[in-house]
Amino acid sequence: MSFYTQKELQDLGFKFIGDNVLISRKSSIYGIQNISIDDNSRIDDFCVLSSSGHGEIKIGKNVHIAVYSSLIGQEVIVLDDFSNISSRVSIYSSSDDFSGEWMTNPTVDSEFTNVISKPVILNKHVIIGSGAIILPGVTLGVGVAVGALSLVTKNFEPNVLVFGCPAKIIKKRNERYAIFEKEYYAKLYR
Repeated sequence: MSFYTQKELQDLGFKFIGDNVLISRKSSIYGIQNISIDDNSRIDDFCVLSSSGHGEIKIGKNVHIAVYSSLIGQEVIVLDDFSNISSRVSIYSSSDDFSGEWMTNPTVDSEFTNVISKPVILNKHVIIGSGAIILPGVTLGVGVAVGALSLVTKNFEPNVLVFGCPAKIIKKRNERYAIFEKEYYAKLYR
């Protein structure tokens, strides 16, 4: 993978760019002035980050976004520290109205559409499996794990494993990651 240098990232016009951030040159970024990326985060090849409207994309520390993933919308999308987005994940803070009462798609004037926009919040240590889709208005509590190919349409409380279409709780998730986070920071700041 070919990544932008730290100097190039500083010059691209991000709202905020932290230290040791790796972003593939093969990613596509729109609304860059509305995007913040904190320390030690990485965005791989063929990812799309698109922040339009009054929304922002806020990426915390140690976040990984794998190949072919997308974060798109007109509302806020937050990926808190240690979040992990597997390949081909789609996160939407905006969606067309599929009821048939309106037209759809961005080639149609907004007076004929009814785009629904709501924030999407992924708290610390959330992991999203390959091919999963997160829809507008979803908040995932600390440590939620979403199984591959799941469709997440509602909020979930912390430390659960969810899976399915629509996603449902499968079981409680181990919280050992929180111990490792403390050890990680202790080692980092010796």
